Amino acid sequence: MKIAIINGPNLNLLGKREVEIYGTQSFEACLATLKLKFPEVTFDYLQSNHEGELIDGIQRFAMEADAIILNPAGYSHTSVAIADAVAACSKPLIEVHISNLFAREPFRHHSFVSSKANGVIVGLGLKGYETAVYYLLQ
Repeated sequence: MKIAIINGPNLNLLGKREVEIYGTQSFEACLATLKLKFPEVTFDYLQSNHEGELIDGIQRFAMEADAIILNPAGYSHTSVAIADAVAACSKPLIEVHISNLFAREPFRHHSFVSSKANGVIVGLGLKGYETAVYYLLQ
């Protein structure tokens, strides 16, 4: 199985930024752990701070991968365009958020993407990615 993981803005700073919210582990370390835990999965990875690049990635991986794990980060709350790209995706797509959006500022309580995704995982830290992989393998 081929799973693409797409991370949105500022997630390149995991492990360095707001560690009280996002923890001290980098995403590269998380991805290495996923590759060890799931040797039967081929992972592709894209991180971008740019909305158009994320849309291009969703469209590309919708054709190349078997499933997508998407953390749109701040774009969750603002991007109808990313939600439209997710709606056009015919592959299973799980939205993941590291922090509990509902325990944060009110503007973070709404995601344009959630209603278009097959499922949403919120607030489990980087374990949310692992949970999404387990689900997608079923």
